[in-house]
Order: sequence, then structure tokens, then C-alpha cells
Amino acid sequence: MIEKIKSPDALKRLSPEELNELAEEIREIIIERVSINGGHLASNLGVVELTLALHYVFDSPTDKIIWDVGHQSYTHKLVTGRHEKFPTIRKYKGISGFPKTEESVHDSFGTGHSSTSISAALGILAARDHLKLRNADCEMRNEHKSEIRNPKSEIGKVIAVIGDGAMTAGIAFEGLNHAGHLKKDLIVILNDNEMSISRNVGALSAYLNRILTGDLYKKFKKDTKAFLESIPKLGGPFSKIAGRAEETLKGLFLPGLLFEELGFNYVGPIDGHNIELLIETFGKIKNADVPTLIHVITKKGKGYEFSEKDPCIFHGVGPFEVETGDPISDRKAPSYSEMFGKYLTEFAGNDKRIIAISAAMREGTGLECFAEKYPDRFYDVGIAEPHAVTFAAGLATQGLRPVVAVYSTFLQRGYDEIIHDVCLQNLPVIFAIDRAGIVGEDGPTHQGVFDISYLRHIPNLVVMAPKDEIELKAMLEFSIGHNGPSAIRYPRGKISQLTAISHQPSAIEIGKAEILKGGNDIALIAVGNTVSSALNAAEQLENEGIKASVINARFIKPLDKELIFSIASRIKRIVTIEENLLAGGFGSAVLEYLNSVDIHDVKIKMLGIPDEFVEQGSQAILRKKYGIDAEGIYNACKSCLTISPSLY
Repeated sequence: MIEKIKSPDALKRLSPEELNELAEEIREIIIERVSINGGHLASNLGVVELTLALHYVFDSPTDKIIWDVGHQSYTHKLVTGRHEKFPTIRKYKGISGFPKTEESVHDSFGTGHSSTSISAALGILAARDHLKLRNADCEMRNEHKSEIRNPKSEIGKVIAVIGDGAMTAGIAFEGLNHAGHLKKDLIVILNDNEMSISRNVGALSAYLNRILTGDLYKKFKKDTKAFLESIPKLGGPFSKIAGRAEETLKGLFLPGLLFEELGFNYVGPIDGHNIELLIETFGKIKNADVPTLIHVITKKGKGYEFSEKDPCIFHGVGPFEVETGDPISDRKAPSYSEMFGKYLTEFAGNDKRIIAISAAMREGTGLECFAEKYPDRFYDVGIAEPHAVTFAAGLATQGLRPVVAVYSTFLQRGYDEIIHDVCLQNLPVIFAIDRAGIVGEDGPTHQGVFDISYLRHIPNLVVMAPKDEIELKAMLEFSIGHNGPSAIRYPRGKISQLTAISHQPSAIEIGKAEILKGGNDIALIAVGNTVSSALNAAEQLENEGIKASVINARFIKPLDKELIFSIASRIKRIVTIEENLLAGGFGSAVLEYLNSVDIHDVKIKMLGIPDEFVEQGSQAILRKKYGIDAEGIYNACKSCLTISPSLY
């Protein structure tokens, strides 16, 4: 049936029975494709009926549907003309796993980080009304108005679909508060998949929703309010009393008082897997002229036994066996996330000051074992990174050692709090920065290639990157003992095995790098997981008689200035390697230092990410593209050796 759905308009010709059949077919497609490509499974299985009902009632792209969190948009992609391209989802040069405006006119706003939909939707609505006013003004003046129309399309209704925990972030409530104040006809769909469908999602709730969305009820409410307010002197108080009585009655059945107080007409909760009920409800509120929030209850992972039982594990997955749910991967080497969680739990056994904090990423950051062993010392604050950082700052003021475990790309959301609440006060908060560097198939919204640049210029903050598992443990131990803020950045995936190194690692000393290999022809200074590739490149060079020094930077801040000065004075050719933007990155820090000590006769080649967003693709493909794999480093060294330092 999916082959016939070339656009959302085709859905409008289907019966409810056919829509349900399509829903089951779409689930099978998503399960099969994610089992091959990896991706977000449980969240997408939970919104199939919701997506079909939205596109059945509303008219995309005139009506703008904004998906938040964007990883629940697979069904949306399938019914908006991307079925044939769906096998390429999350692949290099394929379609994105998130809404992407340049990919389709039906993707109204790009989303990858959560909780932005309400603010964005309100902005689109305000633009729609602003353009209408300007066009009306031009018509009155008999002026040509084509230049001030929306360049993409006319705007109808605007719907924000927010769920998968995204309502826990402060920006979502900032948007709700502003929307209630502006009183525009914003529609918010709250996709609540954090609990099973309860008794109030049944006949009584459906009956109440029909009443509360019906024209008779709304007219009665409006007329009653107008009548009461018309009574001289007594109208105002009577109106307020009647309003409170109404809210009290609704509160007996509905959990919507908060949203009503924010200025929204609340509808729900309703069964998010009942297509007929969804269509009926959406149809009734489609032409509402006030902010409206529909509370929809869905089951995360619905339709696939293993994801229903463990939606957290099947939230974001790699390739897996459909029949068993087992992952298809080489499990010989542990991941950085797993080892971080193991070591933090180990240290916490001897240091009761240690507190672990996650922003809705307990499993992703490897903190399950910590949370199970020390539940009273573990906090999951939800999708609220700014709060996580300042919460940690508060803990640190009282002598504790809070560890904020967070993905690099999500830590960006707490940037002001890092500066103002942690580093300005020089508090001993530890940032365990997971997924630093190239992440891969999740694409530009998730690549952790900015953290060196946005952290290294902050006073008081120590920034480190381990080359392997042993160093990760040592850096974590160092940070726990350090009396100030520190950050440890480490990549997604398995820990590289540096079998070529046959010496005992030196102890972690603040601001000191580690020399792994000596040589006087060229020096490679590598950060974190790029050390392994630098060593491989040095071996290739050695086969050609070129002696390369390989330095494990360890500290991004403070730099090992003494060692860098020595190398620059002696070797004269330096290649820096990092999985971060070159602008403001580690190589930039080396250049800044050498310039500050008036060393200019050195040829420096900086390898990293240029001034662009990193697209989706496997880590191997992207590292090769940007020349930061072993081959790219080797080629850069050969190029550097052909140029005289005196010409630099």
C-alpha cells in the first residue's frame, strides 16, 4: 500500500480500516530498515497512527507540522514522498534520520535537539500574521505585494508535535508561556509515551473530549462568561468563580490545568493508536482560533515485541536481528561510554562525594550500573542540560564532586551555565563529554565537533582527551581530585587498542603531554582518539625512512607549552590532528601559543573539520573525507615535508 502514497493527499482517500492496514505495513518497513541501517526505532513505532491522522486531517505543506524530537519522523518521511529513498536513511548521501528543510517541503523546520518545536512554530505563526498584515496594507496602498509574500509557501495552521521527554526542557515552557500570551491559533500535540494507556483513555475521556471540543460547549462557555461579566459590579467576581468551578470539574478528569493556566485549551488525554479518535479530535480543533494542546498517549516501541519490552534499549540502535532483537556487532572491545560508567562506579565506592547527573541519557552515557548501585547519588534531570549544569554547580558548592555525563552536542545547550555558574566560581564540576568528535549517521545535529572550540577559551576550565581506556580512567581519577572545573572528551564507539605501544603510560600531570614515538623529521600532535591514526601514519612514514615524533596531547587546556616550544624549536614541521572544528580548536591553540612567543619559522599543518557542518555517514567515511584517518595524516605529512619551513 505504501507505494501508492506519493504525498499526504493520498491518505485522505483511505478509509480508517485502510489507514490501520497502512500503519501495520509502515511498522514492518521501519523495523526492517532500522535493523539494517540502525536508527531510532521505539520512538518511531509509537507515532505511526498519530502521524497518519495528522496528515489525514491537516494539509502539509501549507499546514506546517514540526516534529520534536525530530527522531520520531520516520513515518512522516514515508508518507511525504520519500518511500523510495527510505532505504538510504542515515546513510552517507542518503536521507536524514531527522527533519531537514532542504530535503522536503514537508519538513517545515529542522530538528535534532529537542524541545524547540513550540518556539519555532510560534515564530512561523507570527510570521504568517505579520505577512498578512503587510500584504493587506499593500493592497490598501495599491502596492505590488509579491516581494513580501512568504518565499516558500502560504502558511495555514502550524502544529508542533512534541514528545519523547522533550517537554522537560525549559525552552518548551518558555514557548508555551509566550504562545498563551500571544493567543495565536497554535496547535501543540503532546506525544506522551512515558506511561501506558491508563483508564482515563477510554470511553469517559473520549466522551469528555467530544464535549470540550464541541461547538455547543464552546458557545455556552463564551455566552456564559459574557453574561456574567455584564452584571454591574458583580460580573467580574462571578465570572472568576464560575471559571474556578469549571476548572475544578475538569480537573477531576483531566490533567490539563497547567496548560489551561498557560492560556491553552487542553484536550485529552486520548489514545494515540486509535486512528478514528485521532482524526475526529484533530478535525474538531483544526479551525480553533486559540492556542490548543492535545495530550496524546502512545506506547513507545509499539508493534515490535522487543522494543515494547525495553524501549530504552531500542530508542537508538545499531543493526540488529529482527527475529531475536540481538545486536549485530563485534562486542570484543568495550565502548568509551561503558568504561566511563564502570570506572565512575568504581571510584564512587571509595568516594562518597561523587554524584552522577544525566540529562535523559542514562543508558547512552553508560550510567546504568552507577544508577543501580548508587540510586541515591544518581540524578536524571530529563532533557534539561542548562539545569543539569547549574544543579551540579549547586552540589559542588557544598563539597561534593558532581559528574555531568552528557553528549558533546547536547552540552552546547548549557553553555552559559558552564561559564557563569561553574567556571566563574571555579567549582569542581566534572563534565564527562561523550560522543565528542565525529558521531556518524545521526548527522549534523549530533556531530560533536564544536566542544574544543566552545570550551577551551573559558577561564579555570581544564580540558582533556584520552587516547585509550587506561587514560580515560586516569583522567577521571585526576578530575575527581582536581579542585576546579574539568572536562574529559571521548568519542562514540569502541576504545581503540593501541597495541603498538609497549611502555607503561606516564601519570596524568596537569598540562603535560605524552611522547609516544621519537623522530626529528616531523612531529604529529594528536588529540584523543586521533592518536591511534597518528601512530599508524608514523609507521607508514618510517617505512619510507621518515622519522616522525608522535605526541599524545592529553591536555587541550592547558597546553604543554614547554614541549610544544621544544618541538617547534627543534623539528620545525608540526601536524596537529583533532576531531573538532579547526576554528578555535586545538591546532588553533598551538598556533596562538607559538605566535605569542614569536616562533614563526615553523611549518604547521592543522588537520580537523573545516568551516562547515558535518553531514551524516559512517565515522570511517567522514574521517577519510576530512583527512583525519591514518591515510589522510600520512598524506598531510608528505605534503608538509615538501615545503621548506623558511617559506612558511
